[in-house]
Amino acid sequence: MTKSFEISKKLVWEAYQCVKANEGAAGVDHETIEQFDRHLKDNLYKIWNRMSSGSYFPPPVKGVPIPKKSGGERMLGIPTVSDRIAQTVVKLKLEPILEPLFHQNSYGYRPGRSALDAVAMVRRRSWEYDWVVEFDIKGLFDNIDHDLLMRALRKHCETPWILLYVERWLKAPMQTATGAIVERTSGTPQGGVVSPLLANLFLHYAFDMWVTQNLRSVRFCRYADDGVIHCKSREQAEFALRKIRKRFEQCRLELHPDKTRIAYCQDVNRQEVYPNVQFTFLGYTFRPRRSVDKYGRLYVNFSPAVSREALKAMRQTIRGWHIQLRCDRNLQDLAARFNAVLRGWNGYYGKFYGSAMSVIWRHMNMYLMRWLMRKYKHLAGHKIRARKALGKLAQSFPNEFVHWQLGYVPKAG
Repeated sequence: MTKSFEISKKLVWEAYQCVKANEGAAGVDHETIEQFDRHLKDNLYKIWNRMSSGSYFPPPVKGVPIPKKSGGERMLGIPTVSDRIAQTVVKLKLEPILEPLFHQNSYGYRPGRSALDAVAMVRRRSWEYDWVVEFDIKGLFDNIDHDLLMRALRKHCETPWILLYVERWLKAPMQTATGAIVERTSGTPQGGVVSPLLANLFLHYAFDMWVTQNLRSVRFCRYADDGVIHCKSREQAEFALRKIRKRFEQCRLELHPDKTRIAYCQDVNRQEVYPNVQFTFLGYTFRPRRSVDKYGRLYVNFSPAVSREALKAMRQTIRGWHIQLRCDRNLQDLAARFNAVLRGWNGYYGKFYGSAMSVIWRHMNMYLMRWLMRKYKHLAGHKIRARKALGKLAQSFPNEFVHWQLGYVPKAG
């Protein structure tokens, strides 16, 4: 029997392997990846058969609210396992087409590019440009205009089945926790496999190319819906902010009023008076900081370090581990349980001005001391003894915890 669209079974298998590697939660059908695997051959055949015949219709996405670091909630749309595989089929074909088009200053959700690359770029440009426009797009994934997005997609992709299924995913409704079905007339679900790629395509025309063509003397860096624009003067920054606000309104998007502002990159050589001399980008706060030059002399440099909001979130995470209650565990158990997270924090937030992470490492040691005081009766209520005991453990097992390897250990004596 002839199929309407030519989609290879090998492509579906490759998409399945990507989804399995990423794991992820179940969708509205409550089917996990493990349950999907029990009838793997039949399930993959159904996906291939329906996509090839044009009869694949995505089920509703599962609406899952997650708290924002800045307060409030963000609604994720979780597709089913089958739908994640179908979306990955499209992504595997579409990404190689769109990726070469994207701007070199766009970093979010792109292969071979990371948030730390974006932070490094902004750090370097903050030394070259005196002023910054920090901006955040309010509810990007919920407000992308479907007609404008499809117009951009058709410009670069002529594959009928890709266009067909992207349009169906854009219109797929969301099912809330109460079971209510919410129709979608705009946006692309945050949590969908293909959504980040589509969002990048939309912003490529809504922002990246527009800035390149209309604000040629500024420089920018964008990571998904967060970005900064580097300007030479305050007047240029104010002009750029007015222009991009109007541009986003034309594209039916809105700048977040609390996360969009102008900042002055003050340092030892830049001493203009301005009320705001800091901004936050990707979990790093850029502001004047004391630094040491190659001759050992102190000076003020405009540079990034872990933000206050990120520090607060990490402390809350450590508190939620309830380390002090795990009296049935030994030191190696705790290290095995928590080291991966600590290593991730250090790998990201320790990249620039790593000493700012010292409060987290001290916080972790404090909870390890509490664990010792609960685990051993002779240490109960004795903080000094517990600190010395933890110091001796750190001397005996210096590589047990990531922060001990960095030298953040209590004194043993």
